[in-house]
Amino acid sequence: MAGVQAAFDLVVAQMSQWEPESDLSRFNRAPADEWIRVPGELAHVVSAALEIAAASGGAFDPCLGGLTERWGFGSAGPVNAVPADGEGAVRSIEWDADASRLRRGEGAFLDLSGIAKGYGVDLAAEWLLGSGVRHFLLEVGGELRGEGIRPDGQPWWVDTETPPTSSAQPWRIALHDLSVATSGSYRRGFTVGDRHYSHSFDPRSGRPIVNGVSSVTVLHRSCMMADGWATALTVLGPEQGVALADARGLAAAILVGDRELTSRAWRDMLV
Repeated sequence: MAGVQAAFDLVVAQMSQWEPESDLSRFNRAPADEWIRVPGELAHVVSAALEIAAASGGAFDPCLGGLTERWGFGSAGPVNAVPADGEGAVRSIEWDADASRLRRGEGAFLDLSGIAKGYGVDLAAEWLLGSGVRHFLLEVGGELRGEGIRPDGQPWWVDTETPPTSSAQPWRIALHDLSVATSGSYRRGFTVGDRHYSHSFDPRSGRPIVNGVSSVTVLHRSCMMADGWATALTVLGPEQGVALADARGLAAAILVGDRELTSRAWRDMLV
């Protein structure tokens, strides 16, 4: 439907770091310490990203643009060497909610790749619901939202993806007015010598994660929040990730090799 495509196009136009004329790219080119007004949708996603950043103690950070570019996971393309320690230090971005404006510190660049896909799913879903469509399943890059039921009366059943090196069985989830997002540290990366570097970064160290987590799946009413929290819990690691998921009431499953840890909210959904 045209409205669904328009929702996806809007997210790209406002939040893609690969589109030179997106609102995000133009903000990243703006002088440091200059306040820039941004569209409402971008403002909404930045606000949610900063909320997750604060709640996770910095495990999620929307200011990683410079870091991902240096490590070859941004718009400039791959690199063939590991950046030196200290390169790409994470800087702050200030958000003025009342005026819908942003200001970046020196060396800080927005990167919403850990949350924008989920928001795109939500935006398209809200358009469908507003148009009177009650039953549908939407998917963008592995983030899904199911509303209502299938034509045969069954819920929208989806299987989680497990890493190819893991013998863990995938979960089968009924997406009835629910979203699911999976963050997998194995999906992208590069190898130098005998060391593999994941595209999943710990903002606190400025380097790829080394906590053994291979994937995290989060269930949430909002696909945007499921997307962002899956990223944050991946960085936190198994024990801290489950502890925070329990504290926040998040339904989460964390896979470490063949071992799977689940939050209380996840286990409650199995009853």
